[in-house]
Amino acid sequence: MNKVILFNPRSAKNKHRVPIGILQVAASIHGKWEYVIVDGNMETDPGAKIEAYLRTGEYKYFGCTVMPGPQLKEAIPITKKIRGQFPNVVTIWGGYFATNQHKVVLDSGYVDYVINGIGDLAFPALLDALDQQKPTIPLISNLIYKQDGHIIKTPKVTLIDMDDLPLLPYDYLNTLYPLKNYLGKTYLGNKTIGYHSSFGCPFTCSFCAVVPIFEARWKGKSASLIYQDIKFLKNKYGVDSVEFFDNNFFVSEKRVVEFCHLIKDENITWWGEGRIDTIDKYSDESLKLMRACGCKMIFFGAESGNDEILKQVDKGGTQSQAQMLNFVKRMKAVGIIPEFSFVLGFPAPTAQKVMQQVNFDINFIKKIKVLNPATEIIIYVYSPVPTEGSEMYEQVKALGFKFPQHLDDWLDDNWQKFDLRRNPLTPWLSPKIVNKILDFELVINARYPTISDLKLTKWQIRLIKLLSSWRYALNIFSYPYEIKLANRFWLKYRMPNTEGAEVIYTSENAE
Repeated sequence: MNKVILFNPRSAKNKHRVPIGILQVAASIHGKWEYVIVDGNMETDPGAKIEAYLRTGEYKYFGCTVMPGPQLKEAIPITKKIRGQFPNVVTIWGGYFATNQHKVVLDSGYVDYVINGIGDLAFPALLDALDQQKPTIPLISNLIYKQDGHIIKTPKVTLIDMDDLPLLPYDYLNTLYPLKNYLGKTYLGNKTIGYHSSFGCPFTCSFCAVVPIFEARWKGKSASLIYQDIKFLKNKYGVDSVEFFDNNFFVSEKRVVEFCHLIKDENITWWGEGRIDTIDKYSDESLKLMRACGCKMIFFGAESGNDEILKQVDKGGTQSQAQMLNFVKRMKAVGIIPEFSFVLGFPAPTAQKVMQQVNFDINFIKKIKVLNPATEIIIYVYSPVPTEGSEMYEQVKALGFKFPQHLDDWLDDNWQKFDLRRNPLTPWLSPKIVNKILDFELVINARYPTISDLKLTKWQIRLIKLLSSWRYALNIFSYPYEIKLANRFWLKYRMPNTEGAEVIYTSENAE
């Protein structure tokens, strides 16, 4: 039986978490196939390590998880090099980027198969069919591949029962990369680990990359198994805090409450992602229980304070401006810090209309800060997601937006920034509008430094607040050179967590 390489391309400069996606795939073949994991976050030259494995002649399959953004910088050139030097190696990509951009991926000529969504069943079945030369590939769910020049999509299994899945092979990962190196010091604790407890999300936000993958469905692991996993990680590796990287951890109030009762005596602090309209339905007793049992902060997709935009992005009817203003007060009362992410720069017929929407949301964000100053504010510039058939995606295409037609083009610096929602390349956003958004982001995060920044001293915090307070009060955000100058030479303060990954302000990304 041939061996498998599982590659997790580099995704961050400083903050490394357990590569959950690739570890999930590893669990599906653990004990059945011989495999190695190469984590780009832990390697100075992952390409050289992969090449060394391939030169042994023992490895025939190369699996790579690919999220939009930084991971493409390693995933594309390394996979391309494998095809050139080892043409008989089968290359398999998975992850959000591979699924949502499958056509450009397969047209590249150096990716053979794309796992379409969940790979826990598809990946081992594909390996078995290829290795045994079985004619069953068209019968395997969740695959996309080319045959005779045509793209073939097999039937899709959107969700599976997570309680039936094998445990993640943490101990095996520990033999390759000491697990302690993944346990970072964060606002939550000294040894924080990332964890996934569910698949998907039961909502249809038109700007979200998750929607076309899970088709508005959600399935969560039982509270008892989540607790068992975290208890194991605490006892064996000293974990004292958890970041739940679920697309929506809080779908089930019953599950969350049960988990809280189980974890309450373990002294574990935790963070997760949820929806305002979902958690606002929780009882006050449930919210107080969550805080008492370690929940310190929750990430919410606020998106906009404009009810018209919320309807446009399929959040209207369940989330509103009035609800959000009331919700931050509820969070303040129970002592849970809300992280509100806003998407500024949604498409509109004219640049004037886009700017009006941006100004509206800036004023709305300031209202939130008055009601609950502890609310963390995260700013994104709107970037389209290829959700074919959605009203918003059809609108952005009509306005002239196009994704790259060749996979190598995603390596261009502009498209890298696009995936980080820093440089949208969208026709309706003028440089003036983008600068307004980014300058406001710089000022507000100086006026209200994130509590998750563990490096700033008290006098540094006072200084950046002083530098930005007059701008914030007077709505003067243009040309914040004094703040950029402070960051360039000595400050380098952090933005709030963006989906669990802290971003450091430097002169490069503050421009």
